[in-house]
Amino acid sequence: MENPVAKANILIEALPYIQRLSGKTVIIKYGGNAMIDHEQIKTIMQDITLLKYVGVNPVVVHGGGPEISRTLSLMNVESRFYKGLRITDKDAIEVVQMVLTGKINKDIVAQLNALGGKAIGISGMDGALLQAEKMEPVDGVDLGYVGKVTNVNSRVLEILANDDYIPVVAPIGIGPDGTAYNINADTAASEIAAAMKAEKLIFLTDIDGIYRNPEDPSSLISAISVPEVNELIKQGVISGGMIPKVQGCIKGVEMGVKRTHILNGTIPHPILLEIFTDVGIGTMVTA
Repeated sequence: MENPVAKANILIEALPYIQRLSGKTVIIKYGGNAMIDHEQIKTIMQDITLLKYVGVNPVVVHGGGPEISRTLSLMNVESRFYKGLRITDKDAIEVVQMVLTGKINKDIVAQLNALGGKAIGISGMDGALLQAEKMEPVDGVDLGYVGKVTNVNSRVLEILANDDYIPVVAPIGIGPDGTAYNINADTAASEIAAAMKAEKLIFLTDIDGIYRNPEDPSSLISAISVPEVNELIKQGVISGGMIPKVQGCIKGVEMGVKRTHILNGTIPHPILLEIFTDVGIGTMVTA
């Protein structure tokens, strides 16, 4: 039989964190392997719904890399990446837009609504939320229809989040001429967090956080400063697809987000464990 006192103690431990975050905005970047297992998806959706019910204003920014790659493969279009960013040609941007806004976004909205949340799905093109321009070539590599965010019209999200709604954002940006751009979801989340002056920015990924030695599971860093992160990037300890995530953490902190977190989204209830417990489970990045 479960100990009822232990359950009560868990709630008491969470109380000061709930009080501190009440009325505050928390941006959650959700994607990758955290979107594959159905049971795991359910626990994340429960976490997000609970945040709303205890007075926090969650905003979900989602990716969908595995689903995009799978759909491109079915259409015989090769998936290509450079430094963690998808090279997006004309064929690829149509698939990216279709998968992110037409399927994944609406799936997340439906799951949150089924749990009693009031989720509304939008893309970065709606209300000119994510205004963008074509990204400059990286090391001479043209990334195609990959965009750099030039402005965030956060008003549309604030209206929803300050009401009863949970905004769910697909990271498709809009250019001055109406062109659709693929925005890296980690980058989009950090830009939105900065624009909304969010209390927290959370990246759900498939690893526990940042390691001092990627080969040593015991070297997980629970808290790290921006200068230390930059040093690990310079040393090559942080590489590949982790770079946009940690750069998103850095940008968020530098632009005023109080705390940024990298969590393992494949652990049950990762958001609640990180922000409502004394110990936490991932890596927190601070100034």
